[in-house]
Amino acid sequence: MRLDKFLCDMQLGTRSQVKDLIKKGQVSVNDTLVRKPDFQVDAARDHIACMGKSIVYQSLYYYMLHKPAGVVTATRDNHESTVMSLLPDASGKHLAPVGRLDKDTEGLLLITNDGELAHNLLSPSRHVAKTYYVECTGTLSADAVSLLENGVEIGDETPTRPAQVKVLTQSADFYTIELTITEGRFHQVKRMVQAVGGSVTYLKRLSMGTLSLDETLSKGSYRALTEQEIMALKPSKSSEL
Repeated sequence: MRLDKFLCDMQLGTRSQVKDLIKKGQVSVNDTLVRKPDFQVDAARDHIACMGKSIVYQSLYYYMLHKPAGVVTATRDNHESTVMSLLPDASGKHLAPVGRLDKDTEGLLLITNDGELAHNLLSPSRHVAKTYYVECTGTLSADAVSLLENGVEIGDETPTRPAQVKVLTQSADFYTIELTITEGRFHQVKRMVQAVGGSVTYLKRLSMGTLSLDETLSKGSYRALTEQEIMALKPSKSSEL
């Protein structure tokens, strides 16, 4: 890899800016100053420093965002603010949200440029569990809970897959639940609640697979995933056999 490309990938500046740094003697490779932008480096083996600071090559990035209501889950939109506008200083090229949350839905959203991981988490065949906190108007009977748990008709060709329902609170015309589903159909949670006679007034995603929302993150803020969180999200080789 060219030295200037390495530095650009690590977001140390534009191609012209990093070339200027190199030519000014601000970059070293294995403790030797290098002034040629096209100098070839091995990102995995060479020790590269810029202005005295070691630069470790990283191509894949993972962030947890506490999505607030009012922004759309997209990389760009001509009319609405997107979730990506909440990560203006995040490192990494080609970052994108994994899956979608409705504009009025809050909670956990994974942002990454790891396409393989995103595919695995969204693949219908993998049935990755997603848990939501749901506030609803209406009543929730035992029969309604049973329908949600066993699969309910929401107007698609097939009923939903079995879900897990944890009833948190319940009154005459209002209830809260935690609902865990293993699909990602359009407006699925809202349609499931509607199918049993309720209406969702507030929706928040709490977890996706092994990743749970860090409740210390305020709405609209984000942080990088830990190595442990990243490894837990990725299936082991033995589970793929």
